[in-house]
Amino acid sequence: MVPTFPLPDRLRELAEVPVLPLFRTLDSTPKGLTETEAAARVERFGPNEMPAPRELNRLRDAVGSPFVALLSVLCLTFLIVGDLRAVLTVAIMVALSVILRHWQGTRSDRAVRALRGQVTTTATVRRRAADGHEAFDREVPVEDLVPGDIVVLSAGDIVPADVRLLTTVDLLVDQSALTGETLPVAPTTLCFAGTSVVGGSATSVVVATGADTCFGAAGRGERPESSFDVGVRAVGWTLVRFMLVMVPIVLVVNGTITGNWGQAAMFALAVAVGLTPEMLPVIVTTNLARGAVRLARHKVIVKRLNAVQDLGGMDVLCVDKTGTLTEDRVAYAHSVDPLGRPDGEAAEYAYLAVHFQVTPLNNLDEAIAEQLAEESEDLLYDAMFAKVEEFAFDHDRRRCTVVVRQHGGEHLLITKGDPARVLPLCTQVQRDGEVIDLTPAAARHAEDVVRAYAEHGMRVLAVAARQDVRRPDENELILVGFVGFVDPVRASAADAVQQLTDHGVAVKILTGDNQHVAAYVATQAGITVGDIVLGEDVEAATDDELRRVAGRHNVFARLTPAHKSRIVTALRADGHAVGFIGDGVNDAAALRIADVGISADSATDVAKEAADLLLTDRDLTVVAQGVVAGRRTLGNTVKYVRITASSNFGNVFTVLAASAFLPFLPMLPIQLIAQNLLYDCAQLALPWDRVDREYLRRPRRWDARDLARFMLVFGPVSSLFDLAMFGALWWALDLGGRPELFQTGWFVESLLSQVLVVLVLRGRGRPSRPVLGAAAAVGAVALVLPLTGWLGLHTLPAGYFLWLAGILAAYTVTVHLVKALYLRAK
Repeated sequence: MVPTFPLPDRLRELAEVPVLPLFRTLDSTPKGLTETEAAARVERFGPNEMPAPRELNRLRDAVGSPFVALLSVLCLTFLIVGDLRAVLTVAIMVALSVILRHWQGTRSDRAVRALRGQVTTTATVRRRAADGHEAFDREVPVEDLVPGDIVVLSAGDIVPADVRLLTTVDLLVDQSALTGETLPVAPTTLCFAGTSVVGGSATSVVVATGADTCFGAAGRGERPESSFDVGVRAVGWTLVRFMLVMVPIVLVVNGTITGNWGQAAMFALAVAVGLTPEMLPVIVTTNLARGAVRLARHKVIVKRLNAVQDLGGMDVLCVDKTGTLTEDRVAYAHSVDPLGRPDGEAAEYAYLAVHFQVTPLNNLDEAIAEQLAEESEDLLYDAMFAKVEEFAFDHDRRRCTVVVRQHGGEHLLITKGDPARVLPLCTQVQRDGEVIDLTPAAARHAEDVVRAYAEHGMRVLAVAARQDVRRPDENELILVGFVGFVDPVRASAADAVQQLTDHGVAVKILTGDNQHVAAYVATQAGITVGDIVLGEDVEAATDDELRRVAGRHNVFARLTPAHKSRIVTALRADGHAVGFIGDGVNDAAALRIADVGISADSATDVAKEAADLLLTDRDLTVVAQGVVAGRRTLGNTVKYVRITASSNFGNVFTVLAASAFLPFLPMLPIQLIAQNLLYDCAQLALPWDRVDREYLRRPRRWDARDLARFMLVFGPVSSLFDLAMFGALWWALDLGGRPELFQTGWFVESLLSQVLVVLVLRGRGRPSRPVLGAAAAVGAVALVLPLTGWLGLHTLPAGYFLWLAGILAAYTVTVHLVKALYLRAK
């Protein structure tokens, strides 16, 4: 079967050609390539990886910002009117903006790539010995794969390249990353890079790598918008709305008062630039990069840079308990009969099934094998039995069945799995060597045995069998007994949950285990259990019902992967910023849907690919520390947006008020642009600032409504003291007849007041040294620039500085008082 979506001609040809001609075309063999041949092909084809963003693309993104567009229009306007000095000044500002954004973006990309480089993804490759006779399987980094390599795929693997399938066993592949299909498919010809194996196994040969794959040509699929994406977009539109309202008013008022519509148009354009926090992309990227480095110190590797701030906004964390709340070292405890009495027969049957199992072993299977495997036993099993058939485990059936043939010709079917799924298949029970009917009372007793073990935190497998198999189905089985396992709760789990709760993050357990195990782990970890929601409850609930249920309850058990995805989606639809921790194939969908998907560096390839953050230490305490780091990152970014937008908004009010009585512009367009850029340069130090402890105590997101309130409160306060300076310049200093000095006076006062207000509004604590240093440097530039004559500025009279000091002092005191009232009213 060839896929229905468009394929490159070469891939379509390789999908249809018979196997032997295929190997000749690829210059390969069923035993694979030698190490020498593979190394030569890496040189020829290049590494098997997606091309990194080229420098040209980064430069295009930097040039394409709205700020650059506005400045470019202003530069063209100055060129038309013949003001070459203004053209040169604006051109320098455009170049500076582009260079800063490009430079910071490049540094951030390199930092994230370096962090991601700490996690290696490998593929199982069959390589041929140098003599050409022997073949061996080994793990190699996916970057080293080349066309012609033989790759072995199993559940949990990311398909590392475009491959032609040679043999398959119950293969199921999730192609949603490439095609958007929601259900796994059973491919028979091709599998594609970036898709994931969710069941079965296969042997394949690589036909395309890197940029030549379908995934490389199509690009990565889009993930849903996170809370960060939604918040940034809302804040951006808030600023655009203010601009669309204020700029036309400035144009009309200035044009009407002065009669010079060309000059009014240039000034209105400059005001539009002034209302834009043009260094926002640079400051956001710098903050995120610093946050990624800070998280790396807490053993968190960032794959998606924006996830740093999503982590700070998270208010619900969903965990698949194994390995996060527990130690993920499942150990075999003992085996019991259906009455709960110690008996090793169930374990022996389970191990016989595991011995012949082809599909990858889960952690319970591995625990059985590790505890019971003996070389003599394995040789005996191989001598006595031959495998006939296997029904692989999946998350809907929640069981695995193996059929073996004894040398006498009799068949033996062994089923092991979730007691809730195995017990209904049993019609008989084995007791004391006898097989009797499974009566309702006996079934209830068996369920009581399972519940008793589960309530002590043990995981239980039910084991059933049937001899003389005439049909290979899972019906009319004999219950042999149960196998118990322990996975201890982490000693740090309760403390980590408490830290998250103290920081406003609710922890919810989403597990495929039964409700008794889930309740035990939740209790040990300090999570309020309450009513437990089961998978069948999730299945039956409508979307609206599930939104209410997901918000009220903390423990969800017996879930399928689809249930986990629905719960995460319901929580997000209810307004929560959701994090999800998982590491299995079944967790990939929920990891992609969550605002921030978190996995472990030891997780399956599917989970690691879907996650935004990877933990090198699976202790939940690491996540709690990461939440604080994410909020610190967001806090320093929001400082810039709120303070800058309110100051710029105040400047526009000042311009409108001044236009009513001044016969000239209160500040030249080029001066307004230069002031804005100098102020923004000072704010580049904000990523190194401290953040108040109170701010870190609860989830934080981009809040457009809060930004609007902040602008409407502090913008007019700024404008009030600008107008006070206007009064001093006009009446006290009598500079109304000298527009160039009046404009210089407002330039200096406006720039100093903006820099000063950052120190007041940034938080309660003491500013960091970088912030103080940057503010001092820009303040010095503001005082020195008038001495240079640049930008049409002129030397100010000595009396001006007395008024300046008094107005700035009064402004500082007033902002402190308004800030206290604002915080009290929130």
